[in-house]
Amino acid sequence: MSNSQLTAGIVAGRIDPEALGANFTDLHPPLDGHEARVAADRCYFCHDAPCVTACPTSIDIPLFIRQVSTGTPEAAAKTIFDSNILGGMCARVCPTENLCEGSCVRETAEGKPVEIGLLQRHATDTLMAKQSHPYVRADITGRSVAVVGAGPAGLACAHRLAMKGHEVTIYDARRKPGGLNEYGIASYKAPDDFAQKEVAWLMQIGGITLVENWMLGRAGDGDLAELLEDYDAVFLGMGLSGVNALRLTGEEKDGLLPATDFIADLRQASDLAALPIGRDVVVIGGGMTAVDAAVQAKLLGALNVTIVYRRSRAEMPASGFEQDLALSKGVRIIEHAAPVGIIGNGSVREVEFAYTKAGPDGLEMTDDTFRLSADQCFKAIGQTLGDTPEEVKVAGGKIITDGIGRTSMARVWAGGDCTHAGEDLTVTAVAQGRDAAEDIHSFLMEG
Repeated sequence: MSNSQLTAGIVAGRIDPEALGANFTDLHPPLDGHEARVAADRCYFCHDAPCVTACPTSIDIPLFIRQVSTGTPEAAAKTIFDSNILGGMCARVCPTENLCEGSCVRETAEGKPVEIGLLQRHATDTLMAKQSHPYVRADITGRSVAVVGAGPAGLACAHRLAMKGHEVTIYDARRKPGGLNEYGIASYKAPDDFAQKEVAWLMQIGGITLVENWMLGRAGDGDLAELLEDYDAVFLGMGLSGVNALRLTGEEKDGLLPATDFIADLRQASDLAALPIGRDVVVIGGGMTAVDAAVQAKLLGALNVTIVYRRSRAEMPASGFEQDLALSKGVRIIEHAAPVGIIGNGSVREVEFAYTKAGPDGLEMTDDTFRLSADQCFKAIGQTLGDTPEEVKVAGGKIITDGIGRTSMARVWAGGDCTHAGEDLTVTAVAQGRDAAEDIHSFLMEG
């Protein structure tokens, strides 16, 4: 190889292709049938199971685990999909340590929960591998719905509506469906093109048409008023397309870009060995996106990767598991520091930080500063809502909805990260899309 981890700048081929392949294998290898039954036997099958309450989609977890334990994983998968049609992806990317597994009574008693996530993956993978779809459409209603956004919320909404007999058209701004699942998570969480395989499986329900490279409000595409003329209802699930700015001098320098762009480029790369990465990489932020960017930078061969967060590790949005994963891969985490300057001549060379402290009016910058070398700097400080129709009320940078997804505009619903109820989680977006679909169905059948 012409390059190595010591090569300065942003270059490709820092480590050999074989090592790259090993680095990006499945983070959590699946359970085989015997392992799944053994894991399932640890469940107490609680009557008022706290794991169900902790799941945003309210999957009947004790039931599906009992079905796994009796050797019927296909039935278990049907139980999961009844509540969460994207249960396969959620089994891979959900922060289970904060949700179902974190609430498991085994976790409370023994510090080791039932492996709910892996059991869910075992069940859903078993059914999906048969290329069969467990649902059939109801009688055709003659009603139609436009879904804007082919992410988790939009897909869940579309599937539920199609299952109830409505005709659904999904419009998405990208060239491939999947949204966050396709473009926004680490490759090692969903290898082997799983996001696209899941979409193809979901689309087997029928009654769903996908229109790609279509953006709401873009000249030549269409706007909300036109959708409402052509469809009986509209669901907005377009996620967050903007990225928060650091608001620092030098932010325009080469080598500084949103972490989401880096993750998307990596997810779509056909050859990881050809993907350039810096020797010294700095990631600003403390959420899952920051960790995904930092870990993947390290796996691509970056020599030094540092996450810098303005508060303590305990306050980082990324889960404890994600933080430990980053540390285990050699990523350094610096707490209580915020960026104050981007240094470099045309390209970023250093990032200057100031230590922070809690003050009477919130977080305060101190006069104590330090610099980190950086060929690349990824900002992971949150995303923002893109352009939205003026008729839809927005507050705090998110679309306002009621508890079932209705917006301020008649015949328009919304769900997922673009709404104030969004939590940057696939499972939450699925729940909101599903619930909005149920309300849309009720509305359509009343008319």
